[in-house]
Amino acid sequence: MGALRPWHIAVLVVVMILLFGAKRLPDAARSLGRSLRIIKAETKSLADDDDRDLAGKADAQAGYQPFPPQPPQQQPYQGTVQQPVVDPVQRVRDN
Repeated sequence: MGALRPWHIAVLVVVMILLFGAKRLPDAARSLGRSLRIIKAETKSLADDDDRDLAGKADAQAGYQPFPPQPPQQQPYQGTVQQPVVDPVQRVRDN
């Protein structure tokens, strides 16, 4: 059960010919082959890009030196100054 027999394939071929016609089947098979080649080439290029990106990131990380810590700068106390509340929509309309 579940095995594909030769007569299954024959019935499938006959149905395909009846549905699509003998002239369109070679074109359909050709376009399917082209699509599969394109997909294969794109997945291969994506895998190659990932390998190159990882190597480039590793090289960039090797020369990384953090910035020296900056001493905190003290701001003079100016009291509490409240900024006016402005509606962002109104601000866009005014400009």
